[in-house]
Amino acid sequence: MLGVTSRPDAYTVALDRATAHTRAWLASMPDRRVPPRATADELRDRLGGPLPEGPSEPAEVVDRLAELVEPGLMAMPSGRFFGWVIGGTLPAALAADWLTSAWDQNSGMRFATPGVAATEEVAGGWLLDLFGFPTGADVGFVTGATMANFTALAAGRHQVLTDAGWDLNRSGLAGAPRVRVLVGEDRHASVDLALRYLGLGAPTTVPADAQGRIRVDALKTALDAGDGPAIVCLQAGNLHSGAFDSFRPAIALAHEHGAWVHVDGAFGLWAAASPRLRHLMDGCDAADSWATDAHKTLNVPYDCGIVIVARPPALREAMGMHASYLIQADDAGDPFDKVPEMSRRARGVPVWAALRSLGVSGVADLLDGLCAHARTIAEGIAAIDGAEIVNDVVFTQVCAAFGNDERTRAVTARVLADGTAWMSGSRWRNRDVLRVSVSNWSTDAADVQESVDAVRRAAPVGSRYRLGGTAGQT
Repeated sequence: MLGVTSRPDAYTVALDRATAHTRAWLASMPDRRVPPRATADELRDRLGGPLPEGPSEPAEVVDRLAELVEPGLMAMPSGRFFGWVIGGTLPAALAADWLTSAWDQNSGMRFATPGVAATEEVAGGWLLDLFGFPTGADVGFVTGATMANFTALAAGRHQVLTDAGWDLNRSGLAGAPRVRVLVGEDRHASVDLALRYLGLGAPTTVPADAQGRIRVDALKTALDAGDGPAIVCLQAGNLHSGAFDSFRPAIALAHEHGAWVHVDGAFGLWAAASPRLRHLMDGCDAADSWATDAHKTLNVPYDCGIVIVARPPALREAMGMHASYLIQADDAGDPFDKVPEMSRRARGVPVWAALRSLGVSGVADLLDGLCAHARTIAEGIAAIDGAEIVNDVVFTQVCAAFGNDERTRAVTARVLADGTAWMSGSRWRNRDVLRVSVSNWSTDAADVQESVDAVRRAAPVGSRYRLGGTAGQT
C-alpha cells in the first residue's frame, strides 16, 4: 500500500464518507429517541466474526462501521440527554477535534510540536483568566476529571511530603509520614479512586450538610484531631445537588493547618466564568489545585480533563521526567511535565476553539442558560402530582423523588423506556431519585418542555409536593 505522500488522495473518499455519516448523525438529533436501539451483545455479533484475510477499501470500512454501530449509539449530543453530567459538543470544538486527529501531533514536547503546544498554552491562559485563578498556575490537559484529580493530588502529595522532610521521588511511600486526606462525606467517588491510585488509602470523611456541602466546623474538628502532612479536598458542584462548598473559610482553615487544598470541580468550576454564578466560587481561587472536565460544561469532545496547579514546581516534580533523547527547547518546560502521559493527542486544541468561538460573554451565557433550563425543569417537575424536588437548584443539577423509593424507581424506568429524554436514576440522602444534569449547549426551551412532559407521562398520581428542600403537602 502506497503512503499518503505517494497518493495525496488516499484519505479523500474515506473522509468524505465519514463526513456524510457525521452530518446524518447530527441531523437526526431533533427527532431521535435518546436510548440506543441495540445491545452490546447484539452489536458484537454483527461487528465480529473472523478478521478478514486481506485488506478492505477504507471507504467501505467507514460505511460498514457507521451502519453497524449506529443502532447502538446513545443520543448523548441531544438537547434532551440529561444523564451523568455529560455535555454535548460545540461546533467549533468538534471541527477542531477533527483537525487535531488529522494533524496527528504527539503534543508532549514543545520543541517538536510548537503549533499545538502554543495553542494549549493560550487556552490554559484563557482558562485562568475566566476562573480568576493565579496567572502563574500550571494548566495540563488530561483524559478526564478522574485523571485531573489524580494529577492534582499527586502534586499535593509531593508537596506535603516535601514539607514534612520526605523525598518522595527518591524514597517512595514506604516509610513515609502518613498523608491524611480529608474529604466531605458527599464527595464524588473519583476522588477516592484517585487516592487509591496514589497509594494514599481511604480518606478521612468529614460530615456534610443537607445539600452535600462540607461542614466547616466539622472540618476544623477533623484537622485538629491529627497532625502531619494533610490534604483537604473540596468540591465545586455536588453530583446531586449542584451545591458548592464554602471555599473561603474552608481553605483558610486548611491552610492554617498546613494542608494542601484541592478542589474537585468536574462541572462546577465553570461557575467562576459567569458574573451571575461567580458568588458560588467565592474564595476558591485561594486553593492549591483544581480539576475539571471540559467535556461537561464547556462542551468539547471526549476526552478532555483539565488540571490546574497553583504551585508548578510541585506538579512538575510529581509528573515530569527528563531523558537525553527528549529535546527541551527552553526553560518553559514541556506539556508532558504537567500530565501523566508522555504521548497524547492535543486535547487543548478543541478547548481553544470552544473558548475562541464563545468569548467571555458566550461562556457566561452558556453557563447561565444551562442553569436557567435546570430551574425550569425543576419547576415543571415540581408541578407534577406526587413529585418532589429534593435539592436546592443552585446550578445545573435537579433531583426529584416521587413518594417512596419504589415509585421513584418506577418513574425513572418509565422515563427511560419512553425514550424522549434520558434522566438517570441515582440514590442520594438515603433515597432513590431521578437525577437531571443539564449540560448540553444545544438544549433549548422545546427540549425542556418535551422532557418535562415525558416525566409527567411517567409519574404516578399522588400527593403534591412543593419545590425545594424538605417535602411537604401543598
